[in-house]
Amino acid sequence: MRRAGAVVAEVLERIREIAQPGITLEELDREAEALIRRRKGVPLFKGYHGFPASICASVNEEVVHGIPGPRKLQEGDILSTDVGVRLDGYCGDAAVTFGIGRIGPDAERVIRVARTALDRAIAVVRAGCRVSDISAAIQRYVESEGCSVVRKYTGHGIGREMHEEPQVPNFVSGAMADPGLRAGNVLAIEPMVNLGGPEVEVLENGWTVVTKDRSLSAHFEHTVAVREDGADVLTVLPG
Repeated sequence: MRRAGAVVAEVLERIREIAQPGITLEELDREAEALIRRRKGVPLFKGYHGFPASICASVNEEVVHGIPGPRKLQEGDILSTDVGVRLDGYCGDAAVTFGIGRIGPDAERVIRVARTALDRAIAVVRAGCRVSDISAAIQRYVESEGCSVVRKYTGHGIGREMHEEPQVPNFVSGAMADPGLRAGNVLAIEPMVNLGGPEVEVLENGWTVVTKDRSLSAHFEHTVAVREDGADVLTVLPG
């Protein structure tokens, strides 16, 4: 899984390098798929329940599952990119959000809050903690910053398949399953943070999730292994 995660991290770094005003989302997708295959991996998302691309590319008010197409990025946009890779039978999954050129203060804020929420969630991971500890760390911080967490979509376990148990919500609910975590469990933790309200809707293409109030949204994700004394982030470059 660490090897798959390193490919994910390399792809995300490459996308950040080339995502400039004027480039199309489908160009980013082609570059990502070519790099994944050069590293002997398989794009996890392509063909998953019919998803037509190798990455998810979500712009501004798009939360997740944006389909790369002919849209050109513009100065001031924010781009959330989600990448999944299968390598030697194991999966890695991560996402980042970043600005295109100079961005406004609201965009900077929602990106900062989502990134910090992921950091805070990872900080509580260790054997013996519960899923709700992760969820609470995300929700408390995000709401303290005046933003909201998406409730319709969650993080998840990951291993030989992209989506495994348990679900890892970004909020605490009395109805949620709340298993304890053991060393060796691996989770994809992924705060989805809206500048406005938490409500979302799906566009007519059946995939792209947007904020209902069309406020900006940011998404960060890492694949994280549970250790006795903390977390081991797998979706990073070696060294």
